[in-house]
Amino acid sequence: MRSLGIVRKVDHLGRIVIPKELRSTLKLEKGAPMEIFVDDDMIILRKYVVDSACIVTGEITSENKRLSNGMYISPKGAEILKKEIEERKTWD
Repeated sequence: MRSLGIVRKVDHLGRIVIPKELRSTLKLEKGAPMEIFVDDDMIILRKYVVDSACIVTGEITSENKRLSNGMYISPKGAEILKKEIEERKTWD
C-alpha cells in the first residue's frame, strides 16, 4: 500500500471527503456504492462491484473466480459446493 500524501479530517458527522482527483482516477461517480473493510488499524474503501459477488456466499474478494456462465465464486463458496457434492455422493 502506498501513501498519496493526502490528509483529510473527519467532520462532525464522521465524514471524510475523497479528493476529486482520486474519485476521477477510480471513476467514482456521485452516489457510487463503496465497500468498507477494517484491517487492524486501517479502514479500507473499495468500489462496490455487484457483478463479481460470489453466487454462493455473496462475498466480493480479489480471489473470486469467474465461471464460464459469467457468474463468480469465492474460495469459501467453492468449499461449500465441494462439501455438498461430496455429501451427495455418499447418498447413492
